Formats: sequence, structure tokens, C-alpha cells
Amino acid sequence: MKIRLNNRDEEIERQSLTVSELLAYKKYTFRLRTVKVNGVYIHPDLYDSTIIRDGDNVQVIYLMSGG
Repeated sequence: MKIRLNNRDEEIERQSLTVSELLAYKKYTFRLRTVKVNGVYIHPDLYDSTIIRDGDNVQVIYLMSGG
């Protein structure tokens, strides 16, 4: 399937996957992050049940703090 991940085209050899599976596949381990699929915020409790499909636009945004 082809998705748009953080404004870059990605091709993944699966028909679909969950947000959790995508994070593991891409090795995104930083704890403070926000995920959006097609512009819709995905609560962390829904990562295991939210399905990403061909053509979806996914954004993984890391939250940083500083001074």
C-alpha cells in the first residue's frame, strides 16, 4: 500500500496496518507524540484499533519542550 507519512510518500508491503503497527514498523519510539490520520487526531488508546489504509495521509508529530 502507499501512504503519505509526514509529507513523504511511503510504500509498505501490506494491505493495511494499525497505528501501533506503523509506529513499530518505522521504529518511532519517542513517547511524547501526536498522531493524525487524514487530519483526524488519534487518541493513544485507539492506536491498536485505528486502521491505516492505502492512500491515507498520516502525520506523526513529536512534542518537545524547552526554554
